[in-house]
Amino acid sequence: QVQLVESGGGLVQPGGSLRLSCAASGSTFSINTMAWYRQAPGKARELVARITSGGSTNYVDSVKGRFTISRDNAKNTVYLQMNSLKPEDAAVYYCWQGGWWGKGTLVTVSS
Repeated sequence: QVQLVESGGGLVQPGGSLRLSCAASGSTFSINTMAWYRQAPGKARELVARITSGGSTNYVDSVKGRFTISRDNAKNTVYLQMNSLKPEDAAVYYCWQGGWWGKGTLVTVSS
């Protein structure tokens, strides 16, 4: 069974930064694509960023140039560095791997 545990969410002012982490266990982390999704109140869950086992990445257009996904296979951890945060980035951010989900971490962007 795969376990995904997110951390790093919190309250940040517009223009600020946060780094989310997702620690994975119960799978062969290094060979799996990892992803971050987010869900804002009243909205559908959306893919934010994805990284393959080879390190290829892709992002939703709204975060390109501001967010960076990365992974540390030695630590079984995937990260999401979020810069220049906007109020519309506020959401619960979820880690995903092969159909498994973490419980999410809340990001609030407000002055």
